Amino acid sequence: MKTNVLMVCLGNICRSPLAEGLLASKVNPENIKVDSAGTSGYHIDHSPDKRSVAIANLHELDISEQRGRQFVAEDFDRFDYIYVMDNSNYENVIKLARTEEDQRKVNLILNKIFPKENVDVPDPYYGGDQGFKNVYDMLDEATSIIAKEIS
Repeated sequence: MKTNVLMVCLGNICRSPLAEGLLASKVNPENIKVDSAGTSGYHIDHSPDKRSVAIANLHELDISEQRGRQFVAEDFDRFDYIYVMDNSNYENVIKLARTEEDQRKVNLILNKIFPKENVDVPDPYYGGDQGFKNVYDMLDEATSIIAKEIS
């Protein structure tokens, strides 16, 4: 049986596509499916931000075919693990949880690096290229831990 993992940020064009691509590159796709979504509907069907695509390409990772979509309550049925990028995303996803089981699936991704500290992955959208590099590095470390745990 496949394990399904969902990465969630606000718009699903910067952080969560990077997290999706990073984790997918570290696991066996026959056993683990990785997807991403946003809590907002701003970027439905949009490609990832060109700066996310560029930093991924720099590390030989192609995320250009991903398309933005909005998180929906049914995602709790489809995914075993839901990793959110920041506390605002966490609150928005938890609001859609129907049960305690749904709530238990949701975790802040950087708690993998900084347990129980509830650290946000900063949104690099309005920042420069360095912000995307910093986000890539954080997500690379966090997804390596996740890959070891679920593989």
